[in-house]
Amino acid sequence: MRVRACCELELHLDVATPLILMLRPQSGASQWISSEEYTFSHPVPVVEYSDIFGNHCQRLVAPAVEFSISTSAVVETADVIDQKPGAPFTNIQDLPAEVLTYLVPTRYCESDRLGVAARKMVTDYRPGYDQVKAITDWIREAFPYKPGTSDILLSAIEVQKQQHGVCRDLAHLGIAYCRSISIPARMVVGYLHGLEPMDMHAWFEAFVGDRWYTFDSSQPVLRGGRVAIAYGRDAADVSVFHQFGPLPRYSAMRVSVDLWSD
Repeated sequence: MRVRACCELELHLDVATPLILMLRPQSGASQWISSEEYTFSHPVPVVEYSDIFGNHCQRLVAPAVEFSISTSAVVETADVIDQKPGAPFTNIQDLPAEVLTYLVPTRYCESDRLGVAARKMVTDYRPGYDQVKAITDWIREAFPYKPGTSDILLSAIEVQKQQHGVCRDLAHLGIAYCRSISIPARMVVGYLHGLEPMDMHAWFEAFVGDRWYTFDSSQPVLRGGRVAIAYGRDAADVSVFHQFGPLPRYSAMRVSVDLWSD
């Protein structure tokens, strides 16, 4: 599947404001970036670097104006997501070193407090992929996906109390439950073709059977058309932009994902 994914970020700034952006997808095992555009409404110096998770980040100081950032990428991405029921649990001692960071509790994924609940969900399932699938299905049934109902970051414990959430919230729950039974899990932020309502999307991946697999409790079925922008331990690592200083007087983000042909 070839899609064109676009994001326009509009900021009205009263003072010059340092920004760190994370808006550039990169080619990898599940996607290929065939073309890309990245423009600013006003010329500014930009420094790009890779963070500790390998994400492409852009560092700049936005002027005190109505400042906008526009990005688009034409991406070859899978129209079907790899699934492997029965893929086994990977023993901790056999995990790659770079995966170990996705086992520990983090600010928004308090896996050290959710082990009892997670073990009840997976007791009848084979360790590994089948347990993660059981967790994902349980979250989908127990916690309604309600877009637009949260504009602040909630932890997994807070989402449990709230009993519904946006895609980011449900991903936090899935990650925390997986880590609580020693399955590495990480958050992914990006685009999803056909998402309703259209916006940036968040899901999670779990490491079983010696590789990462995609899971998404917010959608009724696991479908392709995904473009990953950033990976991290939780939402704090994968924000598409950070601004430092006074809040903008106004900000808006517009996202689109369309099928694309030359």
